[in-house]
Amino acid sequence: MTETTNQPTQAAGTTARAYGAPAADAPLHALEIPRRTIGAGDIRIDIRFCGICHSDIHFARGEWGDIPYPAVPGHEITGVVAEVGADVTGFAPGDRVGVGCMVNSCRECSSCQGGTEQYCLAGNTQTYGSVDRDGTVTYGGYSDHVVVDQDFVLRIPDGLELDVAAPLLCAGITTYSPLRHWGAGPGKQIAVVGLGGLGHMAVKLAKAMGAEVTVLSQSLRKQEDGLRLGADGYHATSDDATFEALAGRFDLIINTVSAPIDIGRFLNLVKTDGALVNVGAPPEPLPVPVFSLLMQRRTFAGSAIGSIAETQEMLDFCAEHGIAAEIELVGAEQINDAWERVLDSDVRYRFVIDTATL
Repeated sequence: MTETTNQPTQAAGTTARAYGAPAADAPLHALEIPRRTIGAGDIRIDIRFCGICHSDIHFARGEWGDIPYPAVPGHEITGVVAEVGADVTGFAPGDRVGVGCMVNSCRECSSCQGGTEQYCLAGNTQTYGSVDRDGTVTYGGYSDHVVVDQDFVLRIPDGLELDVAAPLLCAGITTYSPLRHWGAGPGKQIAVVGLGGLGHMAVKLAKAMGAEVTVLSQSLRKQEDGLRLGADGYHATSDDATFEALAGRFDLIINTVSAPIDIGRFLNLVKTDGALVNVGAPPEPLPVPVFSLLMQRRTFAGSAIGSIAETQEMLDFCAEHGIAAEIELVGAEQINDAWERVLDSDVRYRFVIDTATL
């Protein structure tokens, strides 16, 4: 077991109760972490709930590169405003708010100026595992409170409960953004690969947008759930007949799986000028057969979360259409078991931590 000790210096502030990993091969346990002093434009949020994302596991176990330890993940955060800085406008103590996958960006590059700060050319500041502009390390939502710049705080609409809204801050926006960008709507055939945390949100959102939705899953084990969530069709990708029957069917395929798949087989299900978009993030490269792209002018693309404005749009859309995540609430002492169940695909469909248990 090894620990990283050369961490950036933390500025004076408060101490938060948290749950985190001291090293890549260590289980999570209770600890204390520093939070920065509230600046003029900052908001202190008392965290009520935090979703568990597969990305948390990849990060904390060092699968995406070297990171500072201890690692405190969590970027599906909902809570209540506890305190605001002197220059904060639009938020007040008691407001119901959320924080997603990023808490800052450079504000100056073409992406930030164009309203797509998730693609900040300098790299946006992630909610955990990044060094913020003031030199502090960012720690995530497996914690009792967090301090965030007002520009990266979302308002949770009254129509959404805080526990089921938490996964919308990652799983919701990660699927909403490509559905909007690639024009999901009436008359469009949309396929969703995988019915997990992201996949179940993609089904709900695409259906609410008016598209015809098909789930492509390894087996038919979750078929009843998929149809209940709004899917019009459900097919097993372990069956070769699926790829014959659905060839050239879809305008858009959203791949939510964070493991290798045969990209060529799935590209052949895409119509001429259609797109296969990856939102799952497997650590291994995915080979792409170029002729599957060339012959029908297909696109293979990726998409990562959404801007703050688009995330607020997504939250409002979900409140308007009665869309929320399907969750299983867990306490702090269950987090390690929940992680193992995520790896075993044994969750329907998102674990959410009740941070009162910290």
